[in-house]
Amino acid sequence: MTDKLKQLASKLGVADSFSDAGMVRKTYNIKPETIRFFVEALGYHCGTDEEIESSLQKYEDRRWCEVLSPIYVGKQTDIGFDVVLPKGQKIDRIVIKDSHHRQQNIRIEHNAAPEHYCLGDKELTKEYYAVTEALDPGYYELDVHVGSKNYKSRLAVAPERCYEAPGMERKLWGYAVQLYAVKSKRNWGVGDFTDLEELVRICARCGADIIGLNPLNVLCHDFPENASPYQSISRLFLNPIYIDIEKVPEFDAADKQMIEGLLAEVRGSELIQYGKVYPLKAKMLEKCFKTFKDKGSPERKKAFEKFCEDQGEELDKLALFQTLYETESPKVWGGWRAWPEEYHSPQSYGIVAYRAGHQDRIEFFKFMQFEAARQFDEAGKLAKDLGLKIGFYRDLAVGVGKDSAEFWGNPGLFIRDVGAGAPPDAFFPGGQRWGLGAFSPTMLKELRYEPFIKILRANMKNAGALRMDHVMSLMRLYVLPDNGEEGTYIYYNFEDMLNIVALESYLNKCVIVGESIGNVPEGFVDTLKERNIHSLSVLWSERANAGWGGFLAPYDYPPHAFASVGTHDMPPLKMWWFGYDIEEAAKLGQIASEGEKANAYHKREADRGMLLSSLDAAGVWPEDRPRSGNFIYGEKYPEGIEEAVHRYIARSASKVVLVQLEDFLQVEKQQNLPGTDRDKHPNWRLKLPLDLEDLESSSAYLRNITAIKKER
Repeated sequence: MTDKLKQLASKLGVADSFSDAGMVRKTYNIKPETIRFFVEALGYHCGTDEEIESSLQKYEDRRWCEVLSPIYVGKQTDIGFDVVLPKGQKIDRIVIKDSHHRQQNIRIEHNAAPEHYCLGDKELTKEYYAVTEALDPGYYELDVHVGSKNYKSRLAVAPERCYEAPGMERKLWGYAVQLYAVKSKRNWGVGDFTDLEELVRICARCGADIIGLNPLNVLCHDFPENASPYQSISRLFLNPIYIDIEKVPEFDAADKQMIEGLLAEVRGSELIQYGKVYPLKAKMLEKCFKTFKDKGSPERKKAFEKFCEDQGEELDKLALFQTLYETESPKVWGGWRAWPEEYHSPQSYGIVAYRAGHQDRIEFFKFMQFEAARQFDEAGKLAKDLGLKIGFYRDLAVGVGKDSAEFWGNPGLFIRDVGAGAPPDAFFPGGQRWGLGAFSPTMLKELRYEPFIKILRANMKNAGALRMDHVMSLMRLYVLPDNGEEGTYIYYNFEDMLNIVALESYLNKCVIVGESIGNVPEGFVDTLKERNIHSLSVLWSERANAGWGGFLAPYDYPPHAFASVGTHDMPPLKMWWFGYDIEEAAKLGQIASEGEKANAYHKREADRGMLLSSLDAAGVWPEDRPRSGNFIYGEKYPEGIEEAVHRYIARSASKVVLVQLEDFLQVEKQQNLPGTDRDKHPNWRLKLPLDLEDLESSSAYLRNITAIKKER
C-alpha cells in the first residue's frame, strides 16, 4: 500500500489494520484493494496515484468551500466555530439564537490565529471563534452576517454527562422482557401494549422500577416471519403487531366472533405464529381504518392529522415505502432495488403519480402508526403515574436492513455496497456479517447528524433509559463489501457522536446504557463512564481469566452498570445448567467435532462447580432449600438455585439489576441463537410458559421476588 493511499484512508476514517477480540488476539493488515474499495465507496477516487493525489486535494479543499460547517458540536465548556471568507472580507455581525429563535446575548472571542489557504485563484482566511459564556444544553442557530449575506449553521451544545434519573442513588431492579413473548389469556397470540400495561402494574405491586424491552421498531409488513426485532425497516416507528386490536376505538366486537377458532390456535401454540397473527391483526386494522374514515369522531380525526403533521416527512416515507413494497414485492424478488427505477427513492420521477393512485393505502399505514403510538403512549403514561423510577428501558438496534424504508428513504446517507458486521472475537471466531446499512461519516455531518438525532429521539420516546446496541458504533463500525470477504473499520467523529447522545439524553431525560460486548477499543469503556453512559454486566461474563475462572463476587460488580444473569442471546439458567445449549450448538454444526463437544461439557462441569461455590460463599441459598449436593455433572437441577442466583445478582454493586422471567419459570430453550436463521432455530418465537394473569400467583415468581427483595 502506498503512503498516499494510507494517508487518504486515514483522513476518511478507513482503518488499514486492526486487532480482533479473539481468545488469541490477532492483528489484520488490510489489503490495498480492500482499502481502495472503501475509499471509493466514500466518494473518493483512488485507482491511480494521480487520482489519490486529486482526492487528497479534494479532501483538503472540502472545508474551504463553505463559509460555515453544517454543524458545530461541543460541550457547554468548549463550544466554538470557524468561519471561512475571502481574504479581506470582514464579519459584520454574529448572532446566536436558541431553539425558540430568541437571540442570546453572549460573548464570542477569537481563540486561535487565523489560517490562510488558496483555493484555485481565491485567497481565503479561516477565523476561529469561541463562545466564552456557558450556554444551556440545546441546539442553537448560528447566523454570520457578511455585508448583505447571511450564512447559517447550528451549534449543538452538550452537557458534560448524560442524564441520571432521580432515584438511581439507590439500587433499582426490574424485568428484561421480550414483549412479543408475553403470553396472556386475552392477547392475540403475541404480547401487546395492553400486556405491557399489566407488566407496569406488576412492577408497581412488587417494587420494581424498570422494564427492559426488545426493540419495538416496525418490521416488514409483507413478510411477518422476518421477525428479528434487530432487523427493522425503520428505527423511527413502532411495530403494529403490538397493537391491542380490541382497544382500537373503531374495533367492532362482533368481528371477533368470526375468528375465535384462529385466536384459540395462535394463543395456544408454543411458538408465535407470525404468519397468522400479523395478517390477522392487519386485516382487523384495515376494518378499523375504514370505520375511522367513515364514522370516526372529529376529535380522533384531528388527533390523526396532528400525528401525521408532527411525524412529517419520515412517516410519509415509511407509509409510501410499505405501500410500494406491498404492490411491487409480488412482481419481483430482491427488495426495493428490484423495483422499477422510477420507484428507487422518494424523489424518483414516478413517485408523484404512484402516490396519487395509492393515497388511501398510504393513509392506512400511517393509521397503524398512529394507533401503535397512542397505545404505547398510554403504557408510558401509566408507568409515570404509578411512579416507576425509570419505567421503560428501550433497546436501540445498531442498524437497519438494507432492504428497509430507512435505507430507501435516505439513499446518500449510507455507504454504498457495504454491510455492517463484526470481526472475530471470543464468541464468534469467524466474525459476523449482519448485512446492516452503515452511515457515511461525511454525509452524517453534512446532514447535521439529523438522521441520528431523529433515531435517538424516536427510541427515547416513553423511555427512562435507552440501551444502545453495539455502542462501539459511536466510534467505529466494522463493515464488509457486499461481494467480498475482507472487512475493516470505518471511524466516525466519536466526540461529536458522544456529545449528541449526551445532549439528547439530557433533553429527553433518558439514561443511556451501552452494550459493549465484542471488539472494544482500549479506553473506550472508560470514556463512556466519564460521560455517564452505563455499561452492561452479565453474570456469565463477570468472571476471572476471560471467562475461565471463578464468578466475581457481588461487591466486585461495577457500580456504574445495569447487571443481569443473561441476555436474550444466552441460554436461560436451567438450559445452561444442563448444557442443552451445547447439545444444540453441536446439532447445528456450531461445534465442529465430538472432541470439542466433550471439552465444552467438561468446561460446563467446572463452571457449575464454580457457580455453586460462589453461591455458597455469598450465603444466598433459600433457608428452606439449602444446597443438598454437588450436582456438578448436571444430573439434577438444584432446588432453589434460581432464587440463589437472583439473590446473588441482586446483591451486586450495580445500580440496576434486570431479571428475566425465563429464569424464574425454568425455561429450557433459548430465545435467540446468534448465527442461525429460523430454519435452524425458532429465534424470536418462543413464548413464556405462563399466562401473565397467573404470574403473581405462581410460587416460582413469589419465591424469586422474595429473594431479590432481600437485597434490593
